[in-house]
Amino acid sequence: MAKEKLTVHAVILAGGRGTRFWPRSRTRTPKQLLNIVGKDTMLQQTVARLKPLISAERIWTVTNAEQASAVRKQVPAAARKRVLIEPMGLNTAVAIGLAAIHVRHTAHADALMAVLPADHYIEQPQKFREIVNAALDVAREPGRMVVLGIPPTKPETGFGYIERTREPIGTKDFPFFAVRRFTEKPELKLAQEYVASGDYHWNAGMFFWRVSTFLENLKRFLPKSHAALEKLAAFIGTRNYERKLREIYRKLENISVDYAILEPATRAEGPPRVFVIPAEVGWSDIGSWGAVHGLLLDRNSSDGNVFVTPGYALDARGNFISCPGKIAALIGVHDLIVVDTPDALLVCARDRAQDVGKIVKGLEEQKLRKLL
Repeated sequence: MAKEKLTVHAVILAGGRGTRFWPRSRTRTPKQLLNIVGKDTMLQQTVARLKPLISAERIWTVTNAEQASAVRKQVPAAARKRVLIEPMGLNTAVAIGLAAIHVRHTAHADALMAVLPADHYIEQPQKFREIVNAALDVAREPGRMVVLGIPPTKPETGFGYIERTREPIGTKDFPFFAVRRFTEKPELKLAQEYVASGDYHWNAGMFFWRVSTFLENLKRFLPKSHAALEKLAAFIGTRNYERKLREIYRKLENISVDYAILEPATRAEGPPRVFVIPAEVGWSDIGSWGAVHGLLLDRNSSDGNVFVTPGYALDARGNFISCPGKIAALIGVHDLIVVDTPDALLVCARDRAQDVGKIVKGLEEQKLRKLL
């Protein structure tokens, strides 16, 4: 029996602030719009990974008004009309719902959606594309929702975990498994147990489903938001769309797609609805400057220093330095992050890189908007 012909659309979520990458990451130019690793920005790298699979006119980007102009400049010309602007940030369930009604409107029918973060690093793009193809194939069956699971390399407490069944459902090319449950950011002891069991994967926030499947689940688990978005759908392409968007968005729920849909769908009675495909593709969410140090570190380095810009080190080890337009000289210091910009300088211990976001909160409290 021939497969139903469905167009494939990518939805890139690009509205985050990336506060842990201050002082480079700012409100208008956050992490995903910067070249954190490599010459291209994180958003540009995300689009480039998709190009062989999904044409530019089927790439959608969800962002906010402050970042929309920069986003349009970074996506291909054919994707600029597909930049969706949220009036306010309301987490991933609503952002994906907004994209879903637009995809349905454009496709004039059902379609497949690949939902991807804009700011993740993938070391093996070709293998990633192969796994995406496999995930889309699984998601073709109505009612199925698929998430990519990253095999954990350590007991990380900052990620969500996916528990899967032990027996694969499909074995061709890339096996997939039914999801038993999702767990958010466990304590260290529990994370150690998860990793040792072999039954858990990190949740990388990459999802695949039919538009109809997603909207049916949105209706089931977030009925008020679904009803509001369906009202908005009637205004797509009309002169009243922007006004209606602002009016309706205030009524939508601020919740992640994991909490709102995937977790309750996993717990629901009946046959499995949520599946995971293990994806060992050299993934990193690049959550801090410390993570960048780890990615860029030359494993043959004797001193563990990473100089993104020119510099010298004397009796200095394990440092990360980014000081554009300057020569940085380090003497006798160890495990530091040093990031310089024209109006701000960050110096912190490398093992405190996750706390940079707290500095941004402090700047907000002091209303130092020029530095945000």
